[in-house]
Amino acid sequence: MQEEIFPNTLIEFEKEFATEEQCRDYLFKMKYPNGFCCPKCNHNEYWLTTKNHLLHCKNCGRQTSLKVGTIMESSNKSLLLWFHAIFLVAFQKSGISAKNLQNQLGFGSYQTAWSWLHKIRNAMRREGRSKLFGYVETDESLYGGIKKGKRGRGAENKQYFAVGVELKTGTGLGRIRMDVIENAGGQSLKKFIENNVKENSNVITDGWNGYNFLKDSKYDHSIVETDDPDKKLPHIHLVVSLFKRWILGIHQGSINKKHLQLYLDEFVFRFNRRKSKSRGKVFFRLMQQAVVNKAIPYWKIVGRLTANIPLKAVA
Repeated sequence: MQEEIFPNTLIEFEKEFATEEQCRDYLFKMKYPNGFCCPKCNHNEYWLTTKNHLLHCKNCGRQTSLKVGTIMESSNKSLLLWFHAIFLVAFQKSGISAKNLQNQLGFGSYQTAWSWLHKIRNAMRREGRSKLFGYVETDESLYGGIKKGKRGRGAENKQYFAVGVELKTGTGLGRIRMDVIENAGGQSLKKFIENNVKENSNVITDGWNGYNFLKDSKYDHSIVETDDPDKKLPHIHLVVSLFKRWILGIHQGSINKKHLQLYLDEFVFRFNRRKSKSRGKVFFRLMQQAVVNKAIPYWKIVGRLTANIPLKAVA
């Protein structure tokens, strides 16, 4: 089992990660908790190259960078700078804006800070995470500015996202899940529920016909029949309200719809750790996920189809 070592204060962080070597040692332990294993021949003996600090396998000669396979892959910036960025993201309970990160770390451009935050957000979603279980409220919502036209389900020029909230007896809200979905139809909602809610749970929804598939499924289905908006899925409405308030407060309400999933992932990561007594442990968990999530290339973040399309050609 991996030993949980993390700083609990800014002073502890500055002491633990004062040099590039300390960051390399920590990253090595994160990536190889059971010791180094060559990705080519599975040999476990290596030496560290002097110039680029690569792990050189003594058996096959394969050289491996500690950054490969992490959100830091292909970055020419120091580990020290990356650790500071991840620390700031984890220790700020409500998050940090790209402008704030740029100012604190002295980045020359806003785009660098913005892309780093997206890479870190990508690490906030862990593959294979356990599904919600028990009583789970589920609904869908819309993200987008105020526009003329149809409101609610069927509104145009807005992005749908689905929300699941695990209910805990006596303690209120449990964990949450939030995913971008194509529309409010049955297929989209079915995919969200199957991916995020464990079978035999009681899925609580409103009377929308998009949830009709639950009648013949491996889930129990409870329908809330009321016209009172304060009583219809109140936990979902609370979570959605908190998310939109978070977007407005940290990001001034201005995020691109095509990046919505990354912001949903960050909000879910923070919400599910809202009761953590140690921000240091949040840093540790984020670091754990940062070393197993490969970096999103910049061209993909900005929405190009390939790396060869000029930025100005992207809508």
